[in-house]
Amino acid sequence: MDKYGLIGYPLGHSFSIGYFNEKFQNENIDAVYENFEIASIEDLEEVLATNPQLRGLNVTIPYKEKVMSYLDHITPEARAIGAVNVIQVQHKGSKVILKGFNSDVIGFTRSIEPMLERFHKKALVLGTGGAAKAIHFALTALGLEVVYVSRYERPGTIQYETITPDVVREYNVIVNCTPLGMFPNVSECPPLPYEAMDSHNLLYDLIYNPDETLFMQKGAAQGATVKNGLEMLLLQAFASWEFWNS
Repeated sequence: MDKYGLIGYPLGHSFSIGYFNEKFQNENIDAVYENFEIASIEDLEEVLATNPQLRGLNVTIPYKEKVMSYLDHITPEARAIGAVNVIQVQHKGSKVILKGFNSDVIGFTRSIEPMLERFHKKALVLGTGGAAKAIHFALTALGLEVVYVSRYERPGTIQYETITPDVVREYNVIVNCTPLGMFPNVSECPPLPYEAMDSHNLLYDLIYNPDETLFMQKGAAQGATVKNGLEMLLLQAFASWEFWNS
């Protein structure tokens, strides 16, 4: 029986295990999907050594960048993004060959593209981790001018305290790539001037639990269009399966 899985820490919020095991059952695929909650990226080697049937992995927080040094091949797109969230595992004799892909870009692009209108030309990406890098890459490819937002001073980023009402009117696409607002911390949200938003704003949250985060609620209350990350997750899962079996 083939095996697939997810590496990350923590994995209490994982969607993939239910999705893939249901897919395998419904389509009579002789495979199983498991969560591998590893406290350190170094533990990946033990996961591979103790699961010889492994054919593919998804990668989530906080290992999308750290995992890259363990891979034999990385697609040019994933290398350009600087993050990997899908690994194809090949077995050639006693050797294990790992190839890294990024399906976040595919899932996010297919999800947000129909929502972008003529007035959506500039975007703020909240966060600077692996998911944020994929979102920045996707939005730039869609022709938007993109700026990272961080709590800390970093090259090429602006800080939350510098975001004025004028900034959210100009950068009217805002994508939350941070865990702020994720269950169980549902009373948290990125510190933004929500009162300055209106129907020209599009707020996209990569979080899908809860269905509507406080970030989304505050935007919707001002007339903004809002969307959570569930569709992106489904589209990203489709792409993962294609990568594993390519």
